[in-house]
Amino acid sequence: MTVPPSPPTGPDGGQPALPGCVRHPDRPTGLRCTRCERPACPDCLREAAVGYQCVDCVREGNRDVRRPVTVAGAELVSKPIVAPVLIALNVVVFVITAVQSGSIMTNYDGSDLFLDWFMRPVLVATDEWWRLVTNGFLHDGVAHLGVNMLALWFLGRDLELLLGRGRFIASYVLSLLGGSVAIMLFDSPMTAAVGASGAIYGLLGGLLVAVLKLKLNIGPVLGVIALNVAITFSVPNISFLAHAGGFVVGAALMAAMLYAPSKQRGLWQLGAFVATTVVLAGLTLYRYNELQALLLGG
Repeated sequence: MTVPPSPPTGPDGGQPALPGCVRHPDRPTGLRCTRCERPACPDCLREAAVGYQCVDCVREGNRDVRRPVTVAGAELVSKPIVAPVLIALNVVVFVITAVQSGSIMTNYDGSDLFLDWFMRPVLVATDEWWRLVTNGFLHDGVAHLGVNMLALWFLGRDLELLLGRGRFIASYVLSLLGGSVAIMLFDSPMTAAVGASGAIYGLLGGLLVAVLKLKLNIGPVLGVIALNVAITFSVPNISFLAHAGGFVVGAALMAAMLYAPSKQRGLWQLGAFVATTVVLAGLTLYRYNELQALLLGG
């Protein structure tokens, strides 16, 4: 028969000495984690469903918990961030152009930033590639800005929550590019274009696909699309091609994201973004070469 060792005693040989916290050895404690049973001081314990667990066990448990995601594979969040940031960027750019021009109605007149950033195919053909994107942050007057930013808020806030920040940013930028590329391909080389409408129509196309996928009431979305189409053809100086290009790209990307197989969703979605980028780049390069030939021949 063996005799177990006596519990450790304090310096005075009286009460047993308390063990030190596993994370703070200099802190004696009589508390233990209910999961791993290691000694832990009050600062290292968190309330759990049963008893208290140390922070290490809580962290490990959180890794094992499967977090809920949307149909697009995005983690559920409560507030949009990207959409407000995009609105802020558009407003800041507008303020700069308005200050440079001295007007909120004709901010294109006398603004160096406006001249450097607006879209014109013939200028893109002179290697000013940035205009394909920067034109989407310019607006012709405060009314143009207000209408687009209002649409961006109402469409963007819900789609950002559905897609997640990364997918939303990629969809927005590629839809913007889709509108610019449509102008490059099918409009006059001297056409000037500005505005976030191409990207916003991309969000509108994406919303249509999302409503179909989720089997929601499609009536309101079709009504919004019909209203925007009517405005496009009734108000002068609005580019139908930019709207159409953005809409097609946005709808195609949303379809790829929502209908991708769940087990390989991330790979399929990445492939869709890469393929869309390659196609848009290829079409732009094709038109670039054509315009280069016209410039050199003229």
